Amino acid sequence: MMTILPSASLRNQYSEISERCKATGEPIFLTKNGEGDLVVMSIEAYEKKEALLALKERLLDIELEQRSGAKYYSLDELDSALKRIVG
Repeated sequence: MMTILPSASLRNQYSEISERCKATGEPIFLTKNGEGDLVVMSIEAYEKKEALLALKERLLDIELEQRSGAKYYSLDELDSALKRIVG
Protein backbone atom coordinates (compact mmCIF):
# COMPACT_ATOMS: atom_id res chain seq x y z
CA MET A 1 0.00 0.00 0.00
CA MET A 2 1.41 3.37 -1.02
CA THR A 3 1.74 5.96 1.75
CA ILE A 4 1.49 9.61 0.79
CA LEU A 5 1.95 12.36 3.38
CA PRO A 6 2.39 16.13 3.31
CA SER A 7 6.01 17.23 3.67
CA ALA A 8 5.25 18.86 7.04
CA SER A 9 4.78 15.31 8.37
CA LEU A 10 8.50 14.72 8.04
CA ARG A 11 9.24 17.51 10.50
CA ASN A 12 6.36 16.69 12.85
CA GLN A 13 6.42 12.89 12.70
CA TYR A 14 10.00 11.98 11.84
CA SER A 15 10.26 9.11 14.31
CA GLU A 16 6.99 7.54 13.20
CA ILE A 17 7.90 7.87 9.52
CA SER A 18 11.34 6.39 10.16
CA GLU A 19 9.88 3.44 12.06
CA ARG A 20 7.25 2.81 9.37
CA CYS A 21 9.85 2.81 6.59
CA LYS A 22 12.06 0.39 8.52
CA ALA A 23 9.18 -1.89 9.53
CA THR A 24 7.57 -2.16 6.09
CA GLY A 25 10.57 -1.70 3.79
CA GLU A 26 8.30 0.50 1.69
CA PRO A 27 8.92 4.12 0.73
CA ILE A 28 6.77 7.01 1.88
CA PHE A 29 5.93 9.68 -0.66
CA LEU A 30 5.89 13.29 0.53
CA THR A 31 4.00 16.11 -1.11
CA LYS A 32 4.55 19.85 -1.06
CA ASN A 33 1.62 22.09 -1.94
CA GLY A 34 -0.27 19.01 -3.10
CA GLU A 35 2.40 17.92 -5.58
CA GLY A 36 4.84 15.03 -5.31
CA ASP A 37 8.12 16.25 -3.84
CA LEU A 38 10.21 13.55 -2.12
CA VAL A 39 10.42 9.84 -1.45
CA VAL A 40 11.65 8.66 1.96
CA MET A 41 12.85 5.10 2.53
CA SER A 42 15.08 3.17 4.90
CA ILE A 43 18.73 2.78 4.02
CA GLU A 44 18.24 -1.00 3.87
CA ALA A 45 15.42 -0.65 1.31
CA TYR A 46 17.49 1.84 -0.69
CA GLU A 47 20.52 -0.47 -0.74
CA LYS A 48 18.36 -3.40 -1.87
CA LYS A 49 16.88 -1.33 -4.70
CA GLU A 50 20.34 -0.16 -5.76
CA ALA A 51 21.70 -3.73 -5.72
CA LEU A 52 18.74 -4.95 -7.79
CA LEU A 53 19.24 -2.12 -10.28
CA ALA A 54 22.97 -2.93 -10.57
CA LEU A 55 22.14 -6.61 -11.14
CA LYS A 56 19.60 -5.74 -13.84
CA GLU A 57 22.13 -3.47 -15.55
CA ARG A 58 24.76 -6.23 -15.48
CA LEU A 59 22.32 -8.78 -16.90
CA LEU A 60 21.45 -6.36 -19.68
CA ASP A 61 25.15 -5.86 -20.42
CA ILE A 62 25.63 -9.64 -20.62
CA GLU A 63 22.65 -10.00 -22.95
CA LEU A 64 23.99 -7.25 -25.21
CA GLU A 65 27.43 -8.90 -25.26
CA GLN A 66 25.89 -12.23 -26.24
CA ARG A 67 23.81 -10.63 -28.99
CA SER A 68 26.92 -8.98 -30.39
CA GLY A 69 28.61 -12.37 -30.68
CA ALA A 70 30.73 -12.46 -27.55
CA LYS A 71 31.75 -15.95 -26.45
CA TYR A 72 30.12 -17.22 -23.31
CA TYR A 73 30.45 -20.48 -21.43
CA SER A 74 27.95 -22.79 -19.78
CA LEU A 75 28.40 -23.79 -16.15
CA ASP A 76 29.54 -27.25 -17.25
CA GLU A 77 32.20 -25.73 -19.52
CA LEU A 78 33.43 -23.50 -16.69
CA ASP A 79 33.49 -26.43 -14.28
CA SER A 80 35.54 -28.51 -16.70
CA ALA A 81 37.97 -25.67 -17.33
CA LEU A 82 38.46 -25.08 -13.60
CA LYS A 83 39.09 -28.79 -13.00
CA ARG A 84 41.78 -28.77 -15.71
CA ILE A 85 43.45 -25.71 -14.19
CA VAL A 86 43.25 -26.77 -10.56
CA GLY A 87 43.98 -30.38 -11.22
